[in-house]
Amino acid sequence: MTTGHFKEGIAAGRLSPEVYADNFGDLHPPLDHHEALVESDRCYFCYDAPCMQACPTSIDIPMFIRQISTGNALGSAKTIFDQNILGGMCARVCPTETLCEEACVRETAEGKPVQIGRLQRYATDVAMAEGKQFYTRAKSTGKKVAIVGAGPAGLAAAHRLARHGHDVTVLEAKPKSGGLNEYGIAAYKSVDNFAQAEVDYVTAIGGITIENGKALGRDYQLSELTSTYDAVFLGMGLSGVNALRAEGEEANGVANAVDFIAELRQASDLGNLPVGRRVVVIGGGMTAVDAAVQSKLLGAEEVTICYRRGKEDMNASEFEQDLAAANGVTIRHWLQPKKVIADGGKAIAIELEYTTMKEGKLVGTGETLRLAADQIFKAIGQSFVPAALNGSGQAIALENGRIKVDGEGRTSLAKVWAGGDCVVDSREDLTVSAVAAGRDAAESIHRTLMG
Repeated sequence: MTTGHFKEGIAAGRLSPEVYADNFGDLHPPLDHHEALVESDRCYFCYDAPCMQACPTSIDIPMFIRQISTGNALGSAKTIFDQNILGGMCARVCPTETLCEEACVRETAEGKPVQIGRLQRYATDVAMAEGKQFYTRAKSTGKKVAIVGAGPAGLAAAHRLARHGHDVTVLEAKPKSGGLNEYGIAAYKSVDNFAQAEVDYVTAIGGITIENGKALGRDYQLSELTSTYDAVFLGMGLSGVNALRAEGEEANGVANAVDFIAELRQASDLGNLPVGRRVVVIGGGMTAVDAAVQSKLLGAEEVTICYRRGKEDMNASEFEQDLAAANGVTIRHWLQPKKVIADGGKAIAIELEYTTMKEGKLVGTGETLRLAADQIFKAIGQSFVPAALNGSGQAIALENGRIKVDGEGRTSLAKVWAGGDCVVDSREDLTVSAVAAGRDAAESIHRTLMG
């Protein structure tokens, strides 16, 4: 069967439907009941629980694993959801290899940690499959809270506020809810429309209304929310994409990696999704790896990640880097983009400059390299676009290009909290950190409203 690898330029249908289905299957298939029991038995149930200390949402990991080992999967799920209502998605997408599993005593002793992420998925999947709801709404407080953004931070905040009896309205700019869980994660990490199933599970508590297609600054202003609601939580994430700052980057074939990933996640037929024959991805984080690996899985012949610093400086975890290599992606370090070479307006190559560290600063060496490329993805980070915030009313304080908040998520504006990727101290733009920020801000909002 012809794979279509040799179609020049950017083309769709490079592989057969069967190969697409196989390529985009579940990266970490779920554990069955027996496997979960065996794996849970490996846990030492450490009294100081270093794994728990490494979890941004402070899930009681030894407790939930012990509950699995005693056959109490629903009790295990409740232990997880008590701290992280999006525990199902976090089990799939968290870089556990640099968080809880890296801290696992078995990782230190044997180099083989307890598979905490897969055990977490097992327990939460059981609860969600049974439609088990562990929480009921408290008596209505009569207070109304608006949440901007239905991503991980916004959903976590909405659920916690609804538990306390507040009426929550979530305003989401995109057609679907879920934020990065829906639009920004590699398709092989979250299969079977799980992001939407999780949104349904979270909102099943009641008291949460989600309005899609409502963008801040376009359909409403922040000042309107503060005058209409008792409190506001901003969890809109990042919408800007950093430029390559390379000559010719406006050429056809140069695209944002986040847009490519979003398009792939929403595609009903991967055979209709075009990809280049030779793809170059600029960046060194999770988004770069996701874009590169998925390009290869779509049938690209050559895929190269180019990063301006060394391997040890890449934001993508070692597991993610190894995943890229295992899928035939080449990772090249100490290279920065200088110029996109185009023919007739279409990208055909990219010129890169070798870099080095000099007196503590990254500098170009003047030596260059040209790589053939008909598709080039920018994955060098996203930025917060604050324009929508300050369309009316008092301006909100920013720091380093993001919203400035205190330890409880409060902004400089009365009645307004924020959390997740849009705030200054968000930790590495992780889903689990956004969940923690939304949850904790919701508790602060509750204390303030009831104080």
